[in-house]
Amino acid sequence: MSYDQRHRYPGVFHVDGRQDPECPPVPPPRMAPSWSSPAAHESHRRKSNGCLGISHSGVTVLLLLFLLVFTTLGFGAYQVHNLQVDLRLIHKTDRMHSSDTNILTPEKQVGLEKPVLEKVKEEVRPAAHVIGRIHSISSPKTHLLWEPKTGRAFTEGGVVYQDGALLVNHTGLHHVYSRVELMRPCSPTHHFVHSVFVRRAGRADPLMLMVANRKDACNDKTKDSVWTSDSYLAAALHLQKQDRVFVNVSHPRDLSHNHYANFFGLYKI
Repeated sequence: MSYDQRHRYPGVFHVDGRQDPECPPVPPPRMAPSWSSPAAHESHRRKSNGCLGISHSGVTVLLLLFLLVFTTLGFGAYQVHNLQVDLRLIHKTDRMHSSDTNILTPEKQVGLEKPVLEKVKEEVRPAAHVIGRIHSISSPKTHLLWEPKTGRAFTEGGVVYQDGALLVNHTGLHHVYSRVELMRPCSPTHHFVHSVFVRRAGRADPLMLMVANRKDACNDKTKDSVWTSDSYLAAALHLQKQDRVFVNVSHPRDLSHNHYANFFGLYKI
């Protein structure tokens, strides 16, 4: 049998469980280490991480967070519901209180009967404001006349303007005021009186309410120059129903022709 001389050991053939005595025994082949594939490792890691790559403890924490969020939302909705119930109860109580005290709300004014509407109109606060009407002074020694409808002038709440007087329609405390402005040549001997008085039923003489005495503040340098002065009177006074309140000045022809500089008014407090 011939064999290649380049090999150290010739090929060995076992026959009947015996071997060539001239050949040394061949050592058993060494086993290669067993390595698992990357796919097997990935599968093992997925199994250990649980669903969607999240561990079981992570899933538990996530469920607890969802439970906390939904619990908070439910508690908030419960609080909002309670607030709505409280608001409805407050509105219902206010409406009941308004009906008990005869306070008319805008909703209740719809479809009101005529007597009730007249009562609402009477509840307007009595007030009046009139402005000067210098060109039509007819009785300078008695009282001044006024304009009750021009510009900012008005009368409401039952107060009536009659021949220079404001007629009071309610007994009680009233704020009365008047302002006048004079323009005339200055003289140390000049002065004027500004007064507010009332004429009352059963009383012959007028009742003086307020009075101011003014004197020209002149000297030799300002003598005969045009002098402008004003007087303002105001007070809280108790007036009776049907009182007629007047204003007068001692020199009405010297009043300024600026209508808004001279005014007179009152309102119930």
